[in-house]
Parts: sequence; C-alpha cells; structure tokens
Amino acid sequence: MNFEGICAIARRVGWGAANILLEQSRSFEVEKFGDSPVTSADIAANTYILEKLQVVFDPETFAYLSEETYQSQPTEVRLNRPWVWIIDPLDGTKDFINRTGEYAMHIALAYQGRPVVAIVACPAFGKLYSATLRGGTWVETENGDRQRLQASNKAEFADLTVVASRNHRGGRFNQLMEQFPVKQQHQIGSVGCKIAAIVEQQADLYLSLSGKSAPKDWDFAAPELILTEAGGQFTYFDQSPLQYNREDVNQWGGILASNGQMHDRLCQTATDLLTAIDKE
Repeated sequence: MNFEGICAIARRVGWGAANILLEQSRSFEVEKFGDSPVTSADIAANTYILEKLQVVFDPETFAYLSEETYQSQPTEVRLNRPWVWIIDPLDGTKDFINRTGEYAMHIALAYQGRPVVAIVACPAFGKLYSATLRGGTWVETENGDRQRLQASNKAEFADLTVVASRNHRGGRFNQLMEQFPVKQQHQIGSVGCKIAAIVEQQADLYLSLSGKSAPKDWDFAAPELILTEAGGQFTYFDQSPLQYNREDVNQWGGILASNGQMHDRLCQTATDLLTAIDKE
C-alpha cells in the first residue's frame, strides 16, 4: 500500500476532526461523567472520522477500532483483519472539559498489530503531526507550513525532562517517579500532547504504568509512530514492542517512550526501581 497517499487522506480527516473539536470546545455537553468521561465532542469527532475514512477505506477490508464504538462491534471482525484503523477522537477528555487546551485527536492505521500511518492533532495549538513507516515525522499548521521533526539527542539523566500526567497517577507510579533519576518534570494532559512535546524537543521521555486500569490501544498507536519516526523509542519496560488489535485492548504493564538516546538504561532503571518498590 502507498502509505504516503493514505496519510494524505488521514491528514485531511484529522484537520476536519480537529476543527470539530475546536468548535465544540466553546459549547459541549458531558454525556458521561466519572474517570472516563465522554462529551458531545468525542461523539461528533468520532462520527466524522468514521464516516470520512469508511468512504475511502472499505470496512470489508479495513477494521475500525475506536474508543467510542468498539464495544458495539463483534471482536472477531477486527481480529480477523490485518488492516485496522485505531481511533481516539478525543484523547484527554478531562483536559478538554477543563479547557486546558492539552487534548488531542489520534488516528492510526495498523498492519498486523503495528502502526504504519499515524495522525496526532492538537487542535488548541493549531498543529497536526503525521508519520508513515520509514517516512519520518512531520508537523504542519492549517496554513500549509510543514516541517520534519527529530527528537532531542540528550543522553544524560540530568539533562532529561519527563512529561507526566496530572490525572492518571496511582500510588505505585508516584513512588516510581519520586525515585526516578530524571528530576525535571513537565505536566501535560493527553498522551498525544506529551509525545508532541517530545518530538518538538520540549521534553525527552514519558512513562506509563497501569494500575486498576490501563491505557488502551487508541491512546498509544498513533503517538508511538509519531515518536519512533522522529528517532525515539516506545516500548514496554522490558523493551519489547507494543502490539495492537488484540482481543484485550488494554496496554497493561510499564511503558516507556523516549528520545531514543538512552532508552535501554531508562527501561532498566524503571524495571529495577519497580522491583524494589514491589518488595517493600
């Protein structure tokens, strides 16, 4: 398949969805409250993305795994397809509700469980990030300006900055971060905005640790390719690659995303610290 051609279509869809989120940010309804809220913006963007993609990418060939609709679809439909679109119409709904601007929209195309095309839009900042397998990572603005991005080359603990969540922080994660040798910390809402900060060289790494719940495929599929095509790495703590479109859409365990310069050391440090924490 022509990944660049597919990405061009996904970029147009991404801008359309980003504009819907911007419009909705002025006035929206919260459809579901709690730890995983849903707003009218999630639903509107999701409907738009699915409609636009399915016109071009036949659901008989391409499966669709979206946060807002996956539970209403038979699991075997997507598991039996090598090509699957993985969609998060609004990543960082709490930040959207709180109007911090730190929310994003994710679209990824995965082939046999690995991302090959990715879009991350940050509507409040007027930016859209795109990547294709072996095609690099790019950022663009709506006026058409587009440039290639590369993660930083920082390679010492003291020089690194970690992006962390405001909302998803369990006790075990807090213990890990208290002992982690990277002390400079920048709090940002959505995963998409965190990875955008790394490819823009405003930060260098991000850690995720599941607790009672875990991030889902749609949280990571697009951001992963955006980072890795900019020279970074995005793996489990044991450095194995993430797999998408499995029966369980949860990404359990420890996951580390970095600028790629000392990824093995960072993963080993996180593993060693967690082992010690769990023995206490």
